[in-house]
Amino acid sequence: MIQFEKVSKIYPPNSVAVQDVSFTISQGEFISLVGKSGAGKSTLLELFLREEFPSEGRVLFQGDDVHLIKDSLVPEFRRKVGAVFQDYKLLPNKTAYENIAYIMEVMGAGEEDIVRDVSEVLEIVGLIERAHHYPAQLSGGEKQRVAIARALIHRPDVIIADEPTGNLDPYHTRDIINLLIKINELGTTIMLATHNKEVINRLGKRVITLDGGRLMRDEEKGKFMI
Repeated sequence: MIQFEKVSKIYPPNSVAVQDVSFTISQGEFISLVGKSGAGKSTLLELFLREEFPSEGRVLFQGDDVHLIKDSLVPEFRRKVGAVFQDYKLLPNKTAYENIAYIMEVMGAGEEDIVRDVSEVLEIVGLIERAHHYPAQLSGGEKQRVAIARALIHRPDVIIADEPTGNLDPYHTRDIINLLIKINELGTTIMLATHNKEVINRLGKRVITLDGGRLMRDEEKGKFMI
């Protein structure tokens, strides 16, 4: 489903972010990218999201090189991928419901579809009773659940989660990770980048370890070892 083939990213004049990285992710997998700050985790996600272009190598999604996709087809590609970040990226002047509905409005969805689908994802993330609260009225964990609901609204094949628990306490961290596990069990592929040792060791899922931009380990049921 997702393939990194000998991918390198070098910034001028000679700063290596990722070097000769290769791995494959199958449909429905839950994989974690781990490593110290600057190890290359976020760069790999940015390369997959087509926010950065590789200096060498290819990144494939469903058989297509994501960096050769025509500009006119990029929105179609990005509808297949949901993204969740550490800082939530919610619109402060919109409620939880409106933050999610806005994505569907941009896609041109009708009001009936918006009401149905937004209610459905709010139910999945356990926030139906907080639907009409603004971000300032929500806890950090609730904000991240809204962000996950927003990522789910267009039914993506993959969810990219870049340090989604970085601003959360242990209780809300467990809450968010359990939610990602639930979404994965429904069939969505998850790529999680984190430096949280406890999260990785509790997951017991595939772990790809990076160091200095290089892939050091790829273990089916990995542990946090840096």
